[in-house]
Amino acid sequence: MITSKLTTKAQTTIPQSVRAALKLREGDELVYRIEGNRVILTKADKASGDDPFRTFEEWNSDADRKAYAKL
Repeated sequence: MITSKLTTKAQTTIPQSVRAALKLREGDELVYRIEGNRVILTKADKASGDDPFRTFEEWNSDADRKAYAKL
């Protein structure tokens, strides 16, 4: 099991073995997905980082991505 501590400012260091497994580098964005009492941590997809509509679920279809691809 890999653990880390939470600071008084609610910060933590991602352990080196986790950074290596996710191939994380400085400046990478992370995605947190809550499933029940667990949090799934993944590296954000670079393509999704360029999508200004990524937070809007109602515009999250293939047709929408195609329509807004060149904006």
